[in-house]
Amino acid sequence: MNSDELQMAAFEIILNSGNARTIVHEGFDAMRAGDFELAAQRLDEANEELLLAHKAQTHLLQEYASGTEIKIEIIMVHAQDHLMTTMTLREVALEMLELHKKIK
Repeated sequence: MNSDELQMAAFEIILNSGNARTIVHEGFDAMRAGDFELAAQRLDEANEELLLAHKAQTHLLQEYASGTEIKIEIIMVHAQDHLMTTMTLREVALEMLELHKKIK
């Protein structure tokens, strides 16, 4: 896999993870407003974006598993950080949604 292909995959992960992060924050806004249905919808939408990011990550892992040499660049480290942080943020948001429901 050449550097351009790796960078494109990294940017795809960053883009989709960034979209998901924005949507999770919209879910937090909905929670604070008491609109739990909208919050849940936003968290589902965020998951769709995360699945797209994960798909790009999985492609890289499959390439690596099949013997393709992949030289890791700093942009890929950054992309992985975005993905894992946003996945964790969404998990926390799901828990917070349940807490907001119980408080109401």
